[in-house]
Amino acid sequence: MTQSSGVFIQSTETDPVVRAGAVIRTEYERLHALLTTFVEPQPTVGAGDGAGDGEGSGTGDAEGAPDRATTASPASASASASVTTTATTGVVGEIRRHLTASAETLHAAAAHAPESRLLVSALRIARSALDRHVDALDAAGDSASATAAAQRVEAVLSVHRAVEEDVLLPALAALPGGVLPPLVADYETLLRGGSLDTSAVIDVRPVPREQRHPLVFARYARLTPGGTFTLVNNHDPKPLHKQFEAAHPGAYTWDYVERGPAKWQIRIGRPNHRPCT
Repeated sequence: MTQSSGVFIQSTETDPVVRAGAVIRTEYERLHALLTTFVEPQPTVGAGDGAGDGEGSGTGDAEGAPDRATTASPASASASASVTTTATTGVVGEIRRHLTASAETLHAAAAHAPESRLLVSALRIARSALDRHVDALDAAGDSASATAAAQRVEAVLSVHRAVEEDVLLPALAALPGGVLPPLVADYETLLRGGSLDTSAVIDVRPVPREQRHPLVFARYARLTPGGTFTLVNNHDPKPLHKQFEAAHPGAYTWDYVERGPAKWQIRIGRPNHRPCT
């Protein structure tokens, strides 16, 4: 019992889907915490007035006095609006950074694979609605409108999280080349404000052998239609070519620039046309 449990824990810790899911989940939880700052509890009318029972805060409110729970001075209302406007700027920026990071890494890789192309199309439709809600949060001028917009953003984000964790990550993990770990690493790089490697040449000769194919596939995932990069290797990468054919049949180009014997160069690209499926 103990031995099998240990094997299970070890396997889940090294499972790329589990590890990727943990990264995605942590980021969504962070965004959730930021959004909840706008979802303030609404004041309860008459709360604490102790009508007719003689109990309350001990301040002895006079009959007919304004209800402090529902009345705010113009100065405090103005301050609330100002704080909300300032706060939304940071939260909106974080949400947009996350959406961009996902689109340029995880979604970009899945968009060109036949198995997950329709899934990404659905995510992009939801992204359009999400962008509108984020814009509304960015434009909110008071607590009430910020709260409403934040609730809508959070609702759509929760759907994104479920689809990415439960459907998108397993689909990416199933693609040849072990592309998921480097894609998640790229995602984290963009979240930290970094930039991705878009160099025209990838020399994998100094790269450990087990990391070469994922590195090349991740670079291919970032190509726009018509884009290319040149792979430099110390041998003819025939196994990599077979993996490309399995993962992206008809959706890539493979042209030898130099054929050894000590140095091999292959120009890999993404054609402008979409393959027939």
